[in-house]
Amino acid sequence: MENNQFKQFKISRGMWVFFAKLSLLSPPIMTVLAIYLWDYVTPIDIFVFVLMYVLSGLGITMGFHRYFVHRGFKCKPWLQTVLGFLGAMAVQGTLLHWCAIHRQHHQASDKEGDPHSPHVGADHTLSSKIRTFWRGHMGWIFEGNPHDFERYIPDLMSDPAVVKLSSHYPLALLMGLLIPGVITGLWTLTFTGFLMGVLWGGFVRVFAFQHVTYAINSVCHVFGRRSYDTSDHSKNNWVFGILAHGEGWHNNHHAFPYSARHGLKWWQVDLSYYVIFLFEKLGVVWNVKLPRFGYDPTRNAEIKK
Repeated sequence: MENNQFKQFKISRGMWVFFAKLSLLSPPIMTVLAIYLWDYVTPIDIFVFVLMYVLSGLGITMGFHRYFVHRGFKCKPWLQTVLGFLGAMAVQGTLLHWCAIHRQHHQASDKEGDPHSPHVGADHTLSSKIRTFWRGHMGWIFEGNPHDFERYIPDLMSDPAVVKLSSHYPLALLMGLLIPGVITGLWTLTFTGFLMGVLWGGFVRVFAFQHVTYAINSVCHVFGRRSYDTSDHSKNNWVFGILAHGEGWHNNHHAFPYSARHGLKWWQVDLSYYVIFLFEKLGVVWNVKLPRFGYDPTRNAEIKK
């Protein structure tokens, strides 16, 4: 690992800690303001909220998660860049830090060492279960983080393009706020329209998708159904299967972590995979990994390459 790459990773981790904690304060405050100003909301404000929710969400689910962390498919360089920026716009930390956290989670899922398990340290008391659920949802962000995350992502750290992409986190964060503002500002030709776009397509959208993502770590390890006998408490939850672009089929994911498809049944809605499938047909994506048919559901399945 080159020293300059390591240095950039250290800087990006420091930025993640700062921005992550800041992002937990400003979005809920701005969401309360948005509710207060509800009488002034127009269809274009709702449109930019939905647009940015879907796009930045795909940056996390299809990009950070299925592409960068699990290498569930390969894609053209321009799509890698787009996914990296869109994921950063979700304000969940830098690309490198997000990937390191998630790989650590898979290595020790619901055991000691899992950075955000809602089960580790819990006993049979209600107060304990509430405390660990809170930790699994977002409390872990305030606990400080180990300083050896680079050992989980040597492949990403050795890729200069990925390291550079991760270092652009502040720029992507700013773009995620300004783009919806510009859209609504141009549509209404008013500065008020610009501010409402920033509010709804920026802060409110960030608040909504942050907690949808955090719910995969908390809710989907406590509530739902299990299709596969994995070694953790992961569960499929249809609500977050829809809200999180297919990530709510979490037990499926833990059974087949490298699969680019999480909704394995026809009725399990998986927006992220639908987009991957479309891009594969267009030749932008290839080597899409899927579970083999006839797998043994009691163990991680082989992957079709």
